[in-house]
Amino acid sequence: MTLDLAQKRIIVGLTGGIACYKTAELVRRIIERGAIVDVVMTEAATHFITPVTLQALSGRPVFLDTWDARIPNNMAHIDLSRGADAILIAPASTDFIAKLAQGLANDLLSTLCVARGACPLLIAPAMNREMWQHPATARNVRQIQADGAQVLGPGVGDQACGEVGSGRMLEPNELLAELIASFQPKVLAQRRVVITAGPTIEKIDPIRVISNRSSGKTGYAIAQAAREAGAQVTLISGPTALPAPYGVARIDVESARDMRSAVMHAIADTDLFIAVAAVADWHVANATDSKIKKTGAAGAPSLEFATNPDILAEVAALPHGPWCVGFAAETENLHEYAQAKRRRKAVPLLVGNLAQHAMNADITELVLFDDQGSHPLPVLPKIEAARQLIQAIANRLPRLIA
Repeated sequence: MTLDLAQKRIIVGLTGGIACYKTAELVRRIIERGAIVDVVMTEAATHFITPVTLQALSGRPVFLDTWDARIPNNMAHIDLSRGADAILIAPASTDFIAKLAQGLANDLLSTLCVARGACPLLIAPAMNREMWQHPATARNVRQIQADGAQVLGPGVGDQACGEVGSGRMLEPNELLAELIASFQPKVLAQRRVVITAGPTIEKIDPIRVISNRSSGKTGYAIAQAAREAGAQVTLISGPTALPAPYGVARIDVESARDMRSAVMHAIADTDLFIAVAAVADWHVANATDSKIKKTGAAGAPSLEFATNPDILAEVAALPHGPWCVGFAAETENLHEYAQAKRRRKAVPLLVGNLAQHAMNADITELVLFDDQGSHPLPVLPKIEAARQLIQAIANRLPRLIA
């Protein structure tokens, strides 16, 4: 697990709502990522979860009162907000959103939000679907967004009242992803990105396939990093055991030809194509629709292979196509083979690594290859390497995309 929030101080605010139970898990997960968490609760929130629970999880005193004497100057709203890197209100009730829209400051949490200065404010609404759809709530949400708050969600689904619809607070893992993303520079804002990831599998018969050892971890990390950077991301993935990164649209495929079809369908109006997938070079030309039976006399079946489409080269050759980034996983002669592949595919940037060090690992050492030569990145967790790669790509995009 990477400490994405190391050195960060986060205020987590709770208002009245049954979704408070989710916030207990959220606090724990934020702390796991390296942050220090101060919890501030409204009086209504204490009817749904106790301050003792949040104190036990955060390891720090919980703040409830504007006049908290534990703060030496008796100004909790100032001291807490000035020391924070972000304020996350989860759950944010209908009433509290209305308070924010009007600039009211009649308890510690609302006063803290008004006094926050430049500290980012993230709001996770949680309410009944009718309350969320009410014109007054919509008006208040627009106002707090205009005032600089970032509204996270809400989600859609079953509600505590028994109804179904929009208004659920996002899940803890989704709010954690949004919080982490809020600290990443939006270098791909308004960009549309298509990324391929994982292995492909080529059918021999309905049971047997040929594949490779790609776990998909690098491609999924790059999809997460691109989404954190503000891009609209489509991830076209071969079979993996990984969940789709939050906020990323995933299309599942199996064979190289399936992947090629999905890419060509998704590539229109795309700004950036990053081909990370370990695409099989060949497929079995004489694959069968029934299981090949093992017989002692006949020995092993004879397989005939045909060449798979070169997805990256095809996309790179499109007129007015996206800016393309390729990947090369080699076992030797990385610099020689990667630069040769970049020129052969006619792409401006190719990323290389040594497969024996990167496959199925959680760390990687990437080398970037372009017309100016090679540019090594340090050994990093894959998500950190992905963020550095996205920044490197973004540095090139303004010069090459109108």
